[in-house]
Amino acid sequence: MSDISGQKSSPIALEPNYDEALDLSAEAVRAFLLHNPEFFVNNPDILEQLVVPHQEKGSVSLVELQSEQLRKKVRQLNYKLNQLIGVAKQNEKIYRVYTDLNVEILRCKSISEIQYKLETVLQERLNLQSVVLHLFRGPHALQELQRRLIIEKRFKTSTFFFGRLSQHEKQVVFGQETAESAALILLGDNKDMGILAVGSDDASHFTPDMDTLLLKQLQEVLNITMPTLLGY
Repeated sequence: MSDISGQKSSPIALEPNYDEALDLSAEAVRAFLLHNPEFFVNNPDILEQLVVPHQEKGSVSLVELQSEQLRKKVRQLNYKLNQLIGVAKQNEKIYRVYTDLNVEILRCKSISEIQYKLETVLQERLNLQSVVLHLFRGPHALQELQRRLIIEKRFKTSTFFFGRLSQHEKQVVFGQETAESAALILLGDNKDMGILAVGSDDASHFTPDMDTLLLKQLQEVLNITMPTLLGY
């Protein structure tokens, strides 16, 4: 198209509208970068020029900030890994203790020998404070009223109890022994043989959500060996 002079007009060069670019929201920029993760790879010069406020170091480059964040994540992952390794080693130790204990109980020739093995292994190798074996029959049997109190309150839905006992319950089960938290195991296929009580000086050692696998195995070994020794 020509102007009044009859000469063709040159195309008008449009300048980029920087005001519109500056109006981009933070969310839009974030969305763009998330959908274009290769942006800084293709534009390394921009990456090196960007600076980010830092509470301790003032302004730092984005590369330096990213490196610091990666180092922090590595430290956190190493810490979690060390925790998991520690838990695994502790679980292996506990597993070996209960395996050895079950074998030793199978070799016992009397109830007093079983009591001694339980005390020795659980107190010395697992650092538990109290181990008491209460029988429901015999000259030293738990009184009927006390037995019913414990069973009706602590064994309503399971043959195991983990947690804290009332002061009266601690007195009945442990006497003067320490038991800030306790594990109670009801013995006998018909729940009529006795209670194995283990106490800790740590109030959080035995908790209701504890796994019962190893104690279940101990319970089964005691249910097999004790009736014969008691003359059931």
